[in-house]
Amino acid sequence: MIRHYRDLQVWQRSMKIVVVVYRLTEHFPKSEAYGLTNQIRRAAVSIPSNIAEGHARTSREFGRFLRIARGSMAELETQLEIAMHLEYLPRKQFDEISTELTILAKQLNVLHQRVDAAETKAPT
Repeated sequence: MIRHYRDLQVWQRSMKIVVVVYRLTEHFPKSEAYGLTNQIRRAAVSIPSNIAEGHARTSREFGRFLRIARGSMAELETQLEIAMHLEYLPRKQFDEISTELTILAKQLNVLHQRVDAAETKAPT
């Protein structure tokens, strides 16, 4: 049984993604500081934040927070693709982080299934 959210591989991977996102967006145009750059960073930060907050709650609530994290992940990937189309982000870097996000999505799905299964087995 995992006692702390920091022990979750999905949280660890999402934290690494946050660092990558911050480094990638450092090179975005200054005119995007309060626009796309801010939105991308907020979406990235939202993923591990929701995993951590949900882990501190009940199983049912944890499942809800994992769904929010998945939504933030989809938002992040979309915003990064927009950045690529605007030529703020090279295709190679987009592909690399997109691969990481795909792995993260699979991890989130597995964890969500486990949390749902535990909730189903729990006495009411």
